[in-house]
Formats: sequence, structure tokens, C-alpha cells
Amino acid sequence: MSRKDSKSVYRCAECGHVQNKWVGQCQGCGLWNTLMESVELRSTGLRHSGYAGEGGGNGQPVDLASVKAENITRSSSGMEELDRVLGGGLVPGSAVLIGGDPGIGKSTLLLQTLCGLRGQQRPLYITGEESMQQVSLRASRLGLDGQGVQILAETSLENIIQVVQQHRPGLLVVDSIQTVYSGQMQSAPGSVAQVRECAAHLVRLAKQTGTIIFLVGHVTKEGALAGPRVLEHMVDTVLYFEGDPGNRYRIIRAFKNRFGAVNELGVFAMTETGLKEVRNPSAIFLSRYEDDMVGSVVMVMREGSRSMLVEVQALVNESPLAAPRRIAVGMEQNRLAMLLAILHKHGGIGIFNQDVFINMVGGLRLTETAGDLAVALAVLSSYRERPLPKDWCVFGELGLSGEVRPVPNGEERLREAAKHGFRHAVVPLKNAPKGRIDGLELIAVKSLQEALAAV
Repeated sequence: MSRKDSKSVYRCAECGHVQNKWVGQCQGCGLWNTLMESVELRSTGLRHSGYAGEGGGNGQPVDLASVKAENITRSSSGMEELDRVLGGGLVPGSAVLIGGDPGIGKSTLLLQTLCGLRGQQRPLYITGEESMQQVSLRASRLGLDGQGVQILAETSLENIIQVVQQHRPGLLVVDSIQTVYSGQMQSAPGSVAQVRECAAHLVRLAKQTGTIIFLVGHVTKEGALAGPRVLEHMVDTVLYFEGDPGNRYRIIRAFKNRFGAVNELGVFAMTETGLKEVRNPSAIFLSRYEDDMVGSVVMVMREGSRSMLVEVQALVNESPLAAPRRIAVGMEQNRLAMLLAILHKHGGIGIFNQDVFINMVGGLRLTETAGDLAVALAVLSSYRERPLPKDWCVFGELGLSGEVRPVPNGEERLREAAKHGFRHAVVPLKNAPKGRIDGLELIAVKSLQEALAAV
């Protein structure tokens, strides 16, 4: 390769910004010492079109009404929890990126899916991190039947594309995208340029052939997907596999989905024979105590299309420090500070010299405002050493003026609570249903003062 065919550039390992000369600070993201030198071709023969495959208008714009919108034909992955997160099932020609901490179960989940679909999708497993013997050993350990599942140990992008075009699998798993490299580029595998280009060509291949592609992605120490941010823009769906290594439960969450709703959540349990679906997550996130517990309140949270009962724990204790600590596990710390200010301003309860600790049981994250009232009541219960009855549940958003605001899907939340045996529910006044819910007595409140008086 001559010098005319290549050029030396400096690319940021964090944001992918390209500069012709090395400087200490990246001009794109502002970080220091992140520029890496790479030799790249001036023109690659693979860049024929965009990520969506060949254009249907021959380079000319067409009228939107003339484009036929075909119905999406989905197929089941064999796991209801995974289908839920994907928006209802697998979509032909889709590219799915799944990330998570090392050892969380990404390869196990995908291997179980491939073995379950071996007679339907002609699955192909591309392994770049493990040998074929290691993958076979895992399948044997999990008791999976690998008959009909094709496997290939390969990291060359050109060879992978050739194999896919030759065998035309219905489902392709690339484990992982950070190990794949293109001979058209001189940078090392896993670099920003390699990850971006290899993912772009694989996504384009999925659109052209109709193959469903799962890309396994590494994560950084901060928990974000490694590689350029454009990687998440290229694919159709971004899934995160979460969980505490010391906890047997795993949560898979959708952060992007072009074929369904985001923020859907699937729950799995890690066992000796692989991942098992948890059809009723509320049962594992609730701790059924014999007696009423101080600082414990059950709230009804909403994740996508699913209502779940989750226990919120609060511990309020006198602080030996000049600046009391405010620590929240599973929710934003700024949100907790705001709720404590509302509790003082409109509830007359000042917690100035007390440490406040909040924990969402089960490792869940509170991403909606429906847990405001439950957190405030849990703090009050711990502060006053007065437990709430164990058959009570709470949800509602707190406004800065002390009002209890309604939240979406109030009736569905109440029915989920009634199904699990709860007898009383403290809810916003506007979330009270017109009809009666069997076995559930509602306490509808419109302000924080009314909620405090009710409990």
C-alpha cells in the first residue's frame, strides 16, 4: 500500500473526533491524552451506501405517500422476557446491540436463544473472544442442544461478510463487535475507527440480507458502551444487561428501539442451567415480613408496559458529621434532596442533622416520578420510628408546592397491587378510578399534608 493510498490521522478514543495533528487535548470532547494515531485508507471500497442498505429511489427523492409501508412480521425469540424488551419479538433485518458488565450473562442469553431457534432461523454464532471448544463446553454445561447451530471463530470483517452471504443465516450473533477488524483499516481491533466501520458494514449487511444481527458490546468502567457514540445510533435496538454479580437476578433493559417502546424491562434469574425467565418480578422485589417494618414502603412503579411492586427502604439516623450525608441507591441523589426540602417546607418535618439513606430493593433504578410519595413516607417512617402497615402501597408525584400529582397508568398500578394482596393504597386524587377495585381500599390525597395525616 503506497503513501498516496493512506493517511495518518489522530482519532479520539472517547468521542471519535479526528484531527490531522496530535495535540494534548481533544477538540471534540475536551479530554486530555485520548488521541491515538491510526493509518487509514483514503477511500475504501466498502462505503457504497448508508447504514440502511441500498436506496430505493436511485438517488432521487420520492413522495412519502408512494413508499409502501409493509407490516413488520415478528418472530419469537423463545423467551417472553426478551420478546418484551425487543418490542414483541425479532424483526427481520434488524440490528440489536447488547451490552453489559463482563460475566453478566450476555453470551449465555444469546447462546440459549440460538439453541432454542435452531430449527427456525438457521442461527450462526461468530465468536471472537472464545474458541469453539469453549462455546461448546458452555452449551454442554447449560444442557443445551447445539444441533443445527452453526459456529465460527472469526474476527475478520471481510470473512464474516463472505460467510453470511454464502450461508444466509436468519439469525447472526457477533461476540463481540470490539474483536472484529477490517483489513481496509490499519488501526487495531477495538479502536474507535474499527468499531465504527465494522458495525456500519454489519448493519448494512443486515438490511440487505434480512438477517437478524445481535452485536455484543463491551462496556467502560463507567458502565457505558465502549466505542464511539455513533455505534448506538447505527443499530435499531440498544439493550443493557444489568445485575449485581452477587445477586442471581439479571435485568435486561431497552434504551433504544425502533420497533417498540423503550424502557421495557425483562427479568431473568441466573441458575446452574442458564438464565430462567421471571414472569412475576413483583414477587422477587417484595420482602414479605411477618411484622410491619420501620422505613419500608411498597410502591408501584411502571417499566414500559409492566407495573411492578417494589420496596423502598429508608434509614434516617443522627449524623456525627457537620454536613449530614444524603445517599440514594437506585434513584437520583438530587431528587432525594428535593423531596427532603418538600417534606420540610410543606410537611413541617426538618431533617437537618440526620443522615438519610435510600435503597431500592432488588437493584432496580427509580427512573420515574411516581415514587416521590413513597420515598417521602419511607423517610418519615424511619424518622418517627412508626412503620406503615405491610398491606399498604403508595405511588404519586410530589410537586414543589406540596401537591400530589397524578401519574400515568394509575388503574393498572392499582390492579397489580390488588393482585398481590395489598388492601390499602395511598394514591393521587386524580388517579382514583371511577369504579371500585375488589379488595383494595383507596386513600386519595391531593397534597402532602393529607398524605401525612392519612398514615
